[in-house]
Amino acid sequence: QVQLVESGGGLVQPGGSLRLSCAASGFIFGWYDLNWYRQAPGKERELVAQVTTLRATKYDDSVKGRFTIARDDAHSTLYLQMNNLNTEDTAVYYCNWRFGMNYWGKGTLVTVSS
Repeated sequence: QVQLVESGGGLVQPGGSLRLSCAASGFIFGWYDLNWYRQAPGKERELVAQVTTLRATKYDDSVKGRFTIARDDAHSTLYLQMNNLNTEDTAVYYCNWRFGMNYWGKGTLVTVSS
């Protein structure tokens, strides 16, 4: 049974930082590319960052230079380091694995507000 459990969200002021984690189980973590998505209120879910099995990364233009995706295959954990946050980063953040279908966690809420 695949499980993706996100954590690390919260309330942060503009300019602040957060580190999200996603603990994965039920599949061989190190064999697959992994993703972080987010969904802001009233908007569609969007891809934020991707990391391949070879640790190549790709980012949405809106987060380039501020967010860093990383993976720890030994502990089946995916990370998203978010720096210099702004109000437009407010969203529920989801860990994602694709294998024939999309697998999602329940998400973790990030609120950027003064």
